[in-house]
Amino acid sequence: MRHPSFLALFLPVFLLTVLPGAAEAQTFRTDDPILRQMWTEGMERSQTEPLAQVLMDSIGPRLSGSPGYDASADWLVDLYESWGIEVRREEYGTWRGWQQGVLHVDLTSPRVQTLEAKLLAWSPGTAGPLEAEVVMIPHLATEADAEAWLPSVAGRIVLASHAEPTCREPQALQRLARPETFASLREERGNRMGAWAHRLRMLGPNPHRRLEEAGAVGVVTSRWSEGWGVNKIFDADTREAVSIDLSCEDYGLVYRLTENEQGPRLRINAETEELGTVPVYNVMAELPGTELPREYVLLSAHLDSWHAATGATDNGTGTITMLEAMRILKAAYPNPRRTILVGHWGGEEQGLIGSRAYAEDNPEVVENLQAVFNQDNGTWRVDYIQTQGLLGASANLGRWVAQLPDEIAGHIELDFPGPQELGGSDHVAFLCYGAPGWRLQSHYPDYRQYTWHTNRDTFDKIIFDDLMNNATLAAMLAYLASEDPERVPRDRSILPIDPRTGEPREWIPCREPRRSWDP
Repeated sequence: MRHPSFLALFLPVFLLTVLPGAAEAQTFRTDDPILRQMWTEGMERSQTEPLAQVLMDSIGPRLSGSPGYDASADWLVDLYESWGIEVRREEYGTWRGWQQGVLHVDLTSPRVQTLEAKLLAWSPGTAGPLEAEVVMIPHLATEADAEAWLPSVAGRIVLASHAEPTCREPQALQRLARPETFASLREERGNRMGAWAHRLRMLGPNPHRRLEEAGAVGVVTSRWSEGWGVNKIFDADTREAVSIDLSCEDYGLVYRLTENEQGPRLRINAETEELGTVPVYNVMAELPGTELPREYVLLSAHLDSWHAATGATDNGTGTITMLEAMRILKAAYPNPRRTILVGHWGGEEQGLIGSRAYAEDNPEVVENLQAVFNQDNGTWRVDYIQTQGLLGASANLGRWVAQLPDEIAGHIELDFPGPQELGGSDHVAFLCYGAPGWRLQSHYPDYRQYTWHTNRDTFDKIIFDDLMNNATLAAMLAYLASEDPERVPRDRSILPIDPRTGEPREWIPCREPRRSWDP
């Protein structure tokens, strides 16, 4: 379904809004007028905030195969067309269509309390309120013990993960507790995790499916992200039993009630809609090259997200970075020397599917890539770029960064040739072929703990001063890569030693994209 209302709502803001407070750069290292115009467009006329508000608030989460993903793609296509930028959808396969609706979870015994819960992706619903007794997987010494216990779960809701000894942020705990207390709690957590890993192993390779087959009507877990109020939310393994995640605090409550045989019962009302097999696709836009149209600079960010929040920093910020970079390029550099592409990838969260499919389907683009600039790790300004094991490419990237204003370049650590990442984001889909696929890296630990795949990855976590910086950086790098008289070389360095073998690591391999959902 098309959503022209998003564009209609956005355009007045787009035309009128200018973010305040972006001071004019005083430290340009070149008198290049295009770089100066890009600074003005990106830092003084930034549209990052109104763009992000529509994507995160009006459209929301963008799970692969969901109507939310389709709505975000429609919005991107409408925007690019309104800016006069060529745009298209490129289908790469099919996926399982699914839409979540209302979820409400209550403790009904031994007292009443509404619980903080999230539905796991692609979970079945409940077809109306479901109320049942809660049990937990007990200690199971052997697989025979598991076989004997399994019939008891019929008609019940099963707790299927360990409870945390504390839901306090580790940094605060380490700062405020006695060292002995901190060490004791960490040891207890490790012991609980180990004990529960054994219980799950006794149920076989897919324990949640085993519980469902034995008649469990619900499976409840909690995947705490070691921060205040944050859980990581992924996908369900069940086909008929509802699968939910409870907050660290509420899971601990229900766990203790169950462990102490105090008769907990839960009422779950989960609305979902199965939409069958649906097409999945990337959104590609381009500014055609005028001198070298068959050489390419690629801006890269995945569009899909998990569903428990709104995917603001994973990867709404990357999406807005590259969308805004293309707006800046259209305004300041509309006729590039080389073709500038942007890939808004689908299926990244299921294994870089969209970008891997694009690379596999477009070998002529991969062969002629001048550079790939990928952004996929949250807010904060870009502060680290490595050339991912490419030797000669360091000279090109170094020249480009040297021309950036100090306000942007001064925060960036360059690592040449770099250790090369082992995976993790869409630049790998091109790097594996030897193409210069580079990640524009921001501060990682805070992102990993608090917003990466969590229930708190929302608009309010975005730092717009940094997002403006990153979009302007991406536009400037795309321009400089496009104009460079030299092709970026692809000679490879010897990679660091693999501690498992004592030999240098192999170049990261290419993997075949998973083009359909296979249960």
